Amino acid sequence: MLKGLGNIGDMAKMMAKAQELQGKMAEAQERIANIEAEGEAGAGMVKARVSGKGELRGLSIDPSLFVPEDREAVEDLIIAAIRTAQENAAEAAQAEMAQAAEGLPLPPGMKLPF
Repeated sequence: MLKGLGNIGDMAKMMAKAQELQGKMAEAQERIANIEAEGEAGAGMVKARVSGKGELRGLSIDPSLFVPEDREAVEDLIIAAIRTAQENAAEAAQAEMAQAAEGLPLPPGMKLPF
């Protein structure tokens, strides 16, 4: 009469795992928000710092670059430093998410939505 009720225990386990995953993901997101990654260009003459979410937090430019004729080159170096910092932050964030999902039975190649 109540044949399908044997799976309720499995469902409870799945729900507990989902809650555990949700907690781990929230913790990972908090750690990612606190990550700072740096990128540089022009042999360190331009440095950029970004958060784990890729938000620009700081920019440092060597004073020797402040020559009006070199403005375009400096702009390119700034863009390159920011891009490198963002890439480094994305790698660090991905590592945090991978650590949070460690041991979970995710399908191969599945990327988390963060």
